[in-house]
Amino acid sequence: MNNEIKNPLICDPENGICEIPGSDTTGTEQPVPTEKKPVKITYYTDPICSSCWGIEPQLRKLKLEYGEYLEMDYRMGGLLPDWSYNSGGISKPTDVASHWEEVSAHYEMPIDGGVWLEDPLPSSYPPSIAVKAAQLQDKEKAVRFMRKLRELLFLDRKNITRWEVIAEAAVAVGLDTFQLKEDYEGRANTLFQEDLAYARKLGVRGFPTLFFTDEHSNQTMLYGFKPYQDFENALLKVFPEAKKTDIELPTDISLFDHYPTLTIKEYAVISGITTGDAEEKLENLFTTDKLDKQVIKTGVLYKTKN
Repeated sequence: MNNEIKNPLICDPENGICEIPGSDTTGTEQPVPTEKKPVKITYYTDPICSSCWGIEPQLRKLKLEYGEYLEMDYRMGGLLPDWSYNSGGISKPTDVASHWEEVSAHYEMPIDGGVWLEDPLPSSYPPSIAVKAAQLQDKEKAVRFMRKLRELLFLDRKNITRWEVIAEAAVAVGLDTFQLKEDYEGRANTLFQEDLAYARKLGVRGFPTLFFTDEHSNQTMLYGFKPYQDFENALLKVFPEAKKTDIELPTDISLFDHYPTLTIKEYAVISGITTGDAEEKLENLFTTDKLDKQVIKTGVLYKTKN
């Protein structure tokens, strides 16, 4: 690839996009309509996509408020095939570290770029294939598995291409690691290649990309980082009958019944409060020994007690 091609690890915080090198925007197909629920969201992402980490608050809120209408289809896009390019100010893994921390400040989601200095990833393909393997076992656990991979990468500075790290995430969410390994080395590779081929047909050129499709193939797309209102509007555009479910939070800790780990930004967005109020509530839960927390230089992750 030549020097004109944008490095995929430069995720523009202004438009919230991690763009695929040499991508084509001309799609020839639409996502398959939903079969089980009124709206299908085909979500193209990547385990190492920092902009995808940035929309976790919005996506988690959407699932709580409108989950009864949503069928989620998580697809892997292959953000970083390898390091066979030199562009956009990033030509080697160490260049990513400071960029990730700039992105972290913009999205108010904690990211430590230290992995690119200590144990850089050669590709995003191995964790992407691991997610496809997890989906073969249990789709809900696969969502939690990808979340855990991201926490290990963005907060713990762990190289999630290494099998021992992938296995750590699998154990944490209750996946069968032996089955995961077998599928990782077998069927999951085919599924990942199918995701890449489908992305080309749809014209996916970066992440996050979300297609909202109803049973009649009516569709709208969200591309890049967007505020929560845009997610809600996209859903209502294809299914105006959707009714918001009030998120019942009888106590400050109740949200952790839904999500065992939350950042300050996630807690704020989901609860509909300021980040300052969210931080105050979460710190109170921590100081009263109701939560654990992990502090990194760019933020905090609060966790349910083990």
